[in-house]
Amino acid sequence: MFHKEGGKIIAIATSLTIVIYLLSHKFLSNLFWFEKGIQIITLVFLILILQFFRNPNRKITANNNTIIAPVDGKVVVIEEVYEEEYFKDKRIQVSIFMSPINVHVTRYAASGKIKYSKYHPGKYLVAWHPKASTENERTTVVIETEAFGEILYRQIAGALARRIVNYAEEGTQVFQGDDAGFIKFGSRVDIYFPLGTKIEVALEQKAIGNHTIIAQK
Repeated sequence: MFHKEGGKIIAIATSLTIVIYLLSHKFLSNLFWFEKGIQIITLVFLILILQFFRNPNRKITANNNTIIAPVDGKVVVIEEVYEEEYFKDKRIQVSIFMSPINVHVTRYAASGKIKYSKYHPGKYLVAWHPKASTENERTTVVIETEAFGEILYRQIAGALARRIVNYAEEGTQVFQGDDAGFIKFGSRVDIYFPLGTKIEVALEQKAIGNHTIIAQK
C-alpha cells in the first residue's frame, strides 16, 4: 500500500523505468552488460521510490490516555526546552529522526481538536541539527487532547526534504492514528508535552508510528 502523496512521483518513476528499459534494449542490446547495468540501476531507483512512499496499514484502537509515535524513526531528543512559538514556556520535547528508508507518513499522535496549524518556510539543515526546529522548513500543529491538554508536534524538513504536507486544519476534530501528513525524503518530528508528562521512550530507541507509546497518563 502506498501513500497518496506519492502517486504522481510513482507514476513518473514507473514510466521512466519502462521507457529506459525499452530504449536500452533497443539500442544497447549488443552491449549486454552495459544494457543490463542501466536496467538494474533504473529498477533499483524505482524500488527506492516505492519503499519511500509505502504506507503500512497500522490500524489502532484509540486510547485517550496515551500518546503514540506519529512517525517511524529513532528517538534523538528527550529534554526540557523553552517552546517559543505557541506555548512560550517550558515543555518536554521528544524528537524522532526519520532516515530516507523509514516510513514518512505522519499520523496523529492523539485524538482531539486542532487549535493551531501553521506552515513556516525555512532552511534545509540536516534534521538532527540543533537549530532545525526553529530554522528549517516546518509546520507546527497543536492538538487539544482530553487527558494531556494541549500538545504540539512539529514536522521538520531535513537536508533532502523539499516538501512537507500537513492535513491539520484549525477547528477540526482529529483521531489518533489517522494520517496527518507526509514529509518527503528525510526529516524529523518534534513533540512537546506539558512538564510532568510520563515519557515512555528512551534515547536511541526505535519508534514505530501508530505502535510505540511515547507518553501516557
